[in-house]
Amino acid sequence: MIVRIMGEGQVEISADDIAVLNELDDELESAIVADDEASFRVKLHALLDKVRHVGKTLPDDSLEPSELILPPADASIEEVREMLGDQGLIPG
Repeated sequence: MIVRIMGEGQVEISADDIAVLNELDDELESAIVADDEASFRVKLHALLDKVRHVGKTLPDDSLEPSELILPPADASIEEVREMLGDQGLIPG
């Protein structure tokens, strides 16, 4: 799965890593629903850090279409709320 982190570029995520990313996504979504800014910030950074850690960075000139687009680390709770789909940021 090709994932773009806004402002950072693309990474390729293996199917084996999707489950742990979904857990982090669920925690992020719970913080958003609770309108808990402090928890939201921690959960967003945890999700993005995990994507960076497990993902294989694609070259800047890669033309692969992104299957998922994740917000930048400095996104507001409202911006991320608008990006959420029925299954959170990471469908699974």
